[in-house]
Amino acid sequence: MAAAAVSSAKRSLRGELKQRLRAMSAEERLRQSRVLTQKVIAHSEYQKSKRISIFLSMQDEIETEEIIKDIFQRGKVCFIPRYQFQSNHMDMVRLESPEEISLLPKTSWNIPQPGEGDVREEALSTGGLDLIFMPGLGFDKHGNRLGRGKGYYDTYLKRCLQHQEVKPYTLALAFKEQICLQVPVNENDMKMQCQAWEHGLAGQCGLVPGATPQPQ
Repeated sequence: MAAAAVSSAKRSLRGELKQRLRAMSAEERLRQSRVLTQKVIAHSEYQKSKRISIFLSMQDEIETEEIIKDIFQRGKVCFIPRYQFQSNHMDMVRLESPEEISLLPKTSWNIPQPGEGDVREEALSTGGLDLIFMPGLGFDKHGNRLGRGKGYYDTYLKRCLQHQEVKPYTLALAFKEQICLQVPVNENDMKMQCQAWEHGLAGQCGLVPGATPQPQ
């Protein structure tokens, strides 16, 4: 598919997915988040990972608060994104406790994150990451992800490949409404190793039995 066609297909799919997400009730978002939290903390990659990065949820994303609490309860090291909004640069910086989240300043996207002057341990400078929880608007069974168009995570994953000998495991968290038959991608889009949602898990090798993608 030509670059212009891919860009057009992405814009169209983003619009459709945003409509799906807006149609979800707060109760349904919370219900699916709770189901997915239990699935994630039982995942073997999560259990064996020691250094984990995880996003702080926006309203239309899987709620990650309980996963973050579990990370600390298990004695793992937790990192969260710090976005630079004038570019597509993002760092993963250390979170000291779940309680700290409510004290962080909020961005224009209403996402808590440490301020630029808040000096913190940065994951790639101190040993890298074992696991990255990935947000996004849409996902398919082939490991493809549709982000919000800024390129933060694709750029960060490429930096991980330059700084780490072992690639971090990438696990996307999705509502069932975000699972698509096919996500349009280009050469800059990085594949996920696992997509998790209420009804199943999918990876680059294909769909786990019992999981049903939403039709386009």
